[in-house]
Amino acid sequence: MFGSTQSESGDNKWRRNLDKFVKANQQELAALSWALWLENSDTQGTIGIDLQPKPHFVYCPKESVEKLNERVENRLQELLGIIEHYQPEVEVVMIGIGSGEVKLIQFAPSPAPPNCFEQIAKDVDTLLELLEQRMSDIMSV
Repeated sequence: MFGSTQSESGDNKWRRNLDKFVKANQQELAALSWALWLENSDTQGTIGIDLQPKPHFVYCPKESVEKLNERVENRLQELLGIIEHYQPEVEVVMIGIGSGEVKLIQFAPSPAPPNCFEQIAKDVDTLLELLEQRMSDIMSV
């Protein structure tokens, strides 16, 4: 998984589809990220996108990510550093979870997350439903 060339097998299809989803929905993901930050700060952990059994959002508590890092011989140290220095007012950080692997999702949208939330003008539940439906559509391709 780390440092090896990966073929475009079915195991990597989820990564490609997740990338497509994130690229197509940056503004909405930024709005959701900011809305959840306003509700919970980082008390629940980092937002995750769990693709099994069907795509849905979860929280990944810091302690769980740290334990996973220990189990994989500290290969997630960089991920932990990004989570630790996360700046919710300027960037989006999420963890994609699929096929027994994790994938970092990190981007700085334009406009910034608070402005995305203001412009989209939807509540958290509406954003969650919208994005989970779009994920299901893309991930089933």
